[in-house]
Amino acid sequence: TMITHRGVADLHLTRDLVGVGPDDRMLAFASTSFDASVWEWVMALLGGASLVIPSAASTMAGEDLAEEVRTGGATVALFPPSLLAVLDPDQVPSLRTVVSGGEDCSAAVAARWAGHVRLLNAYGPTEITVYATLSGALAGDRHPPIGRPVPNAELHVADPEGRPVPVGVPGELLVGGPGVGRGYLGRRDLTDERFVPDPGRPGGRLYRTGDLVRWLPGGELEYLGRQDG
Repeated sequence: TMITHRGVADLHLTRDLVGVGPDDRMLAFASTSFDASVWEWVMALLGGASLVIPSAASTMAGEDLAEEVRTGGATVALFPPSLLAVLDPDQVPSLRTVVSGGEDCSAAVAARWAGHVRLLNAYGPTEITVYATLSGALAGDRHPPIGRPVPNAELHVADPEGRPVPVGVPGELLVGGPGVGRGYLGRRDLTDERFVPDPGRPGGRLYRTGDLVRWLPGGELEYLGRQDG
């Protein structure tokens, strides 16, 4: 996926939503081959915070991961829900904010962590520059919503004909804004299929995520799964 500098620069606008400041220490958990690593760097380095780099010998799993958090004094981290399901919150007492991302977060995982940290839920494919939505602090009492659009992102929930659907009705999520990438290198066919013209903005484009979502009455989105099953 070809991503623009503007899209990466826009990532720092979520810093205030996450609450990352100069006194924070962001854990560099994601592999550099994953887009989430760019989000970690931007959150830390453009916000005056510290980036906690794990030791080369660490497996970044189980007790190794907990030890890296404790030793580095990490206060903010981005973890997939599958890891949050097995990591004991009591083993990482320095964490004050945890962002769940990369997978659908279950109600059970949210309940496991919500009483220990400020837990947020993020959503977004690489094609829109890491994240398109972010929730507020989760209470852990239901299936977590994926939240509202991050700054400058535009969200559209549409039926198969591209028409907007009402609140509560499932539809495909399309994302617009400066975070939308240029397309797939050397794959014009796939680019034309997934990156489509934005009917509401001349010259603009929307990325068809292929994900099913629905608007909740409070203005947040709930993730329902993939269109292709």
